Amino acid sequence: MFRKFGILLLAVCASQAQAKVDESEAARLGRDLTPLGGERAGNAAGTIPAWTGGVQPPAGYSVGMHHPDPFASDAMLYRVDKSNVDEYAALLPEGLRALIERHPDFFLRVFPTRRSAANPQRIYDATRLNAVNAELIANGNGIRGASAGIPFPIPQDGMEVIWNHVLHYKGEQTHFVNNQAVVINGKPAYIRRDRHIYYVYNRDGVSQADLDNTSLYYKYRVTAPAKLAGTSLVVQDPLDQVLAVRKAWRYSPSDRRVRRLPSLAYDSLQPDTSGLATADVVDSFNGAPDRYEWKLVAKREMLVPYNSYAVHQKGIPYDEIVRPRTLNPELLRYELHRVWVVDAALRKGFSHPYDKRRFYIDEDSWSILAVDLFDENGELIGLQESHPISYYDVPMFNSTVETLYHLKDGNYFVDGLDNNEQMYDFDVRLSPRDFSPAALRRGN
Repeated sequence: MFRKFGILLLAVCASQAQAKVDESEAARLGRDLTPLGGERAGNAAGTIPAWTGGVQPPAGYSVGMHHPDPFASDAMLYRVDKSNVDEYAALLPEGLRALIERHPDFFLRVFPTRRSAANPQRIYDATRLNAVNAELIANGNGIRGASAGIPFPIPQDGMEVIWNHVLHYKGEQTHFVNNQAVVINGKPAYIRRDRHIYYVYNRDGVSQADLDNTSLYYKYRVTAPAKLAGTSLVVQDPLDQVLAVRKAWRYSPSDRRVRRLPSLAYDSLQPDTSGLATADVVDSFNGAPDRYEWKLVAKREMLVPYNSYAVHQKGIPYDEIVRPRTLNPELLRYELHRVWVVDAALRKGFSHPYDKRRFYIDEDSWSILAVDLFDENGELIGLQESHPISYYDVPMFNSTVETLYHLKDGNYFVDGLDNNEQMYDFDVRLSPRDFSPAALRRGN
């Protein structure tokens, strides 16, 4: 985030000239830094090990399986609950501490740190080129000089870190089926969705000219419950969403019509979430960064969700995962990792339920692992968590389950439940033509 890699950082405003680093500094990638820009060495205390290339698929794994836990034999180091939360307060996101304090039956199972994140070699190679070429444009709302890979592996401000998250590698195209749950007054309601994503930025062989201001294409079709079955959505997502707004269309089987949504960004509500989730909380944060001032606060050692294979395993009933107030803590894994801490403060003239956000971003994958959410009065009102695993097929490191807790009323939203569904298909054949409004009419 700056020219000298250290713990505490000064925030600087994004500009077109700040992103690039010189060749001598970029040469650190793959040496004292990981190929994506994390610190390769462990910490002084020995509680965070060195990064050695990420996890390898366990013996017996084959493509299409639910991903087995390579760390299933790890013994829990300790437990954090309401009785000892003050002892670990400095290591906890503020929202996570509040969740523990408000729900005496919720706790953290803390395990040895496993730096399992890995990407394909071509992503590492592209990241090395981006380090000396990528830069922010349009007041930070777009980038140039990058295609594939992390755009700012040695970033200098908070907005660059957020761009690293938005564009971190998630495969080229995916087809998967999973469920989301809206939990209101302790009672979950499930929606099953069949989803397809076609990523443009990280595709093999893509050039800057090929991007044409396009990040990804996304669509889903609801298959359960019966009253919503057939409801569909398609999204075309630009890189610079101020220059060109996100386009979204929704199909309703009740009137058999496809309608262009006026907005599916920022604080507009996600369809089928009962008002619990805004559009920009998908993948912990997505979309244009222009409504917030971004400040890089620090790099810290924090207890965060990591290697969440237990909650991902096949056959677990969803009601065993989704409890009345929180996810089942017996299925969650937390580890000590170094994370970048980034604050986002809403700019004057804009409105959003989250006037301030504090992001905790993994140094090894650039995935957001947790977010503290505050209202306009500075009161903590929410917590987001992303529970990630390594998807061996690609390889990539990404969430398997995401949660958004409303701390005031105790309601919460869960996305990514796939324990009783087919596993990711990374070889599905897709093209941008599959993400048109006409595709919704065809029911594809």
